[in-house]
Amino acid sequence: MKQHRVGILVFSEVEVLDFCGPFEVFSCTRLDENHLRESPSPFDVLLVAEWGAIITARGGLQVIPHHSFVTCPPLDILVIPGGYGVRREIDNDQVIDWIARQGREVETVTSVCTGSMLLGKAGLLDGRTATTHWQTFDWMQETFPLVSVDRSRHVVEDGTVITAAGISAGIDMALRVVVRYCGEAVARRTARYMEYPYPESLARRIDL
Repeated sequence: MKQHRVGILVFSEVEVLDFCGPFEVFSCTRLDENHLRESPSPFDVLLVAEWGAIITARGGLQVIPHHSFVTCPPLDILVIPGGYGVRREIDNDQVIDWIARQGREVETVTSVCTGSMLLGKAGLLDGRTATTHWQTFDWMQETFPLVSVDRSRHVVEDGTVITAAGISAGIDMALRVVVRYCGEAVARRTARYMEYPYPESLARRIDL
């Protein structure tokens, strides 16, 4: 079985569920649900940080990344979460350059919440339709006029790029990635194992 390598960026004040939600989906996916313990996930999930040092996420959760930008192996799927730290990282040239470079090399680029702002800064959303946390709609539209901001969908797929709404939407985004790589049946079984309702619709779930 070929494993698809997923790199999830983490940084100071990253939103916890933004990266932990997709991590959980990818790490517990199995092609054979009858051998959950014995068989590996089709996804090899790595946390990547600029320097590889301990990261303090929102709420004080401390996270040890698997790799720094220097040691990160080639990826198939890139996940960019959001959080308060985005407003700092959007001006971090090292982070933006790494995202831009990975975006040119990976098969699938994704974001959760305000992580889409980092994709936008890296030039990966120009000419595309994307979404973000509802509080960030205007900031995204004003900052990236070449991006069509979708305010109605929970998850937006535009070619090789998938963007998701706020926080919990990362779980739905990751399930869409599972569909792409493993098929809908596997994605549905993964959601069932997690006791999470499979997203029959990608419409946004809250009234704005």
